[in-house]
Amino acid sequence: MKRIALLSLLFVASGANAERILSPDGLTYVDVTVEDGKAMYTAGYRKVVKKDTVDVEMLEASPLGLYTNVADFTRHLVLTTTKGANIHNDYRMWQSKQSHVVNDYTQRCFTLQTPQKKTFTIEFRVGNGNVAYRYLIPMQGETAAIVVTGEASGFDLPAGTTTFLSPQSSSMIGWKRTKPSYEEEYTPDEPIGTPSRYGQGYTFPCLFHVGERGWLQISETGLDGRYCGTHLSDATSDGRYLIAFPMEGENNGFGSTGAQFGLPGQTPWRTITLGQTLKPIVESTVTWDVVEQLYEPNFTYKGGRSTWSWIIWQDASIVYDDQVKFIDLAAALGWEYCLIDGGWETNIGRERMEKLFAYALGKGVHPFVWYNSNGGWNDAPQCAKQRMYSPIVRKKEMKWLHEHGVKGIKVDFFAGDKQETIKLYEQILSDANDYDIQVIFHGCTLPRGWERMYPNYVSSEAVLASENLVFNQHFDDMEGFNATLHPFCRNAVGSMEFGGTVLQQRLNRGNNGGTTRRVSDVFELGTAIAFQSSVQNFALTPMNLDPKVTPSFEIDFMRQVPTLWDETCFVDGYPGKYIVLARRSGDRWYVCALNGQKQPLDVNVALPMLAGKQVTQLSDGTDGKSPSARQVTLDKRGTLRATIPAECAIVLY
Repeated sequence: MKRIALLSLLFVASGANAERILSPDGLTYVDVTVEDGKAMYTAGYRKVVKKDTVDVEMLEASPLGLYTNVADFTRHLVLTTTKGANIHNDYRMWQSKQSHVVNDYTQRCFTLQTPQKKTFTIEFRVGNGNVAYRYLIPMQGETAAIVVTGEASGFDLPAGTTTFLSPQSSSMIGWKRTKPSYEEEYTPDEPIGTPSRYGQGYTFPCLFHVGERGWLQISETGLDGRYCGTHLSDATSDGRYLIAFPMEGENNGFGSTGAQFGLPGQTPWRTITLGQTLKPIVESTVTWDVVEQLYEPNFTYKGGRSTWSWIIWQDASIVYDDQVKFIDLAAALGWEYCLIDGGWETNIGRERMEKLFAYALGKGVHPFVWYNSNGGWNDAPQCAKQRMYSPIVRKKEMKWLHEHGVKGIKVDFFAGDKQETIKLYEQILSDANDYDIQVIFHGCTLPRGWERMYPNYVSSEAVLASENLVFNQHFDDMEGFNATLHPFCRNAVGSMEFGGTVLQQRLNRGNNGGTTRRVSDVFELGTAIAFQSSVQNFALTPMNLDPKVTPSFEIDFMRQVPTLWDETCFVDGYPGKYIVLARRSGDRWYVCALNGQKQPLDVNVALPMLAGKQVTQLSDGTDGKSPSARQVTLDKRGTLRATIPAECAIVLY
């Protein structure tokens, strides 16, 4: 099929003016219509069947528009102008799943007018397998400010679609009133229209299986302090989801649920990735393609591996002597960082923290330090508290950290998605850039393009992460399911601070109590490839250096596994069942094949990037309990053919 350059096809359907936008390869389409005063769109992909090109509709007619205090931009609309352009992306991004991105989008801007002569523009960008749109609002005469109270933006899925969704929790519930924090469980293959657990809709990203047609994912990007974070509403009975704004109770009830910004201005992007297979979902870069870097990095930021005492040893480990043990562990592994978690201000004290920082730097290890975000929106008791909310205190704290060689902070317990809270994320990142500090967010919202927008941003939790493995056996029992789900959902749209790779069998300090790990050793090693974050806080402990506890080849792998990737390739998988994923760092490929199911999995896939090459293969043995390492040479197709036992894995590198 010939490549179709920027080409929009104008046609008439049902008496409505409609315009088709095609991706550069001509295989992804959006049809935009204005009928009876309302703007609508449909989206899908095109495939060739017996030399004919056939449309496969993935989104049925879905609404567009905004509700504002300036005008109702949802009805009685008249299309006044359309404009198009080529968008060529060529950018580098050091802390995500692809380091150098080159692609093209077809841009189409539709300017509409209300009966009162108020105008706004809907901007679409359509790439190969990706769609993004946002709203642009100019000054309206002398009106130079606007409040957006809601959106008509919707997504109408075909009948028979099933969902892979995580519910938005109610506000100010859970432990110490810290929700919502994007940490609810996913339900796989649930019928469309099933009510959400809390009645508040679903958090981004949202994955849909449109039967035999294929797969579609919806998310949001380009969010900064000029807007609130949003999510999807519950669906109507016929499968329509709408953009939902924050709940009134978020941020302890303080702040508007809408968004306020100056004019001219714009909303964040709504993104849609779609295709016949899951490959576009896993490999998509649309989250970053449509955003821009907001400030220059003041320093050269670096990714790496980090030890983290708290994840297994818990609160009691946040004392000077235990932190020395984990700094020593990082040094022994050749890792770059050590995370000192909450409680340090009371248990260690600031003066001894300075000595701890000096000790770490002397070992070639750079500290990350934990902070509580809280101003007045939760009851979380962990310290250091009240250091990240006030800009005066925050800058003083960051200056202290910088003077003592600290390279990163982990800020926890945020308050939801109101604009007030989104501003705080941005302020922390911007101030940290002045002091050579990278930032991890925890107990937080989903990152929305932040890897490119904020160059010192590392990652966010925004997932039911590894701490839950320690808290409750249920999450250990579900680890295989969750680990093979995240590459398709949460981690597909942004860096994920999970804190995994547990190599103890029991999850307590002595490896003799607490919860029990169900997945295999090699499965845990494979998550270091499957989960992407430029700084990985791994769950290894000092006892893992003992070959009687952990085989030496496993530690050898952990000594050299990268956290920065140049390329990511989806090979095979199904959300919550299994994933075969390949990532490249420099000229070396790492492949994980994770079986998250309770029964064996037959794998027969081609890995062309490893064709004819000798690699190290880690596997669990036929019993699933006998991990081993051996050298293998793949055939000219790079064939991986094996039976993987339940909750086990194969790793190639």
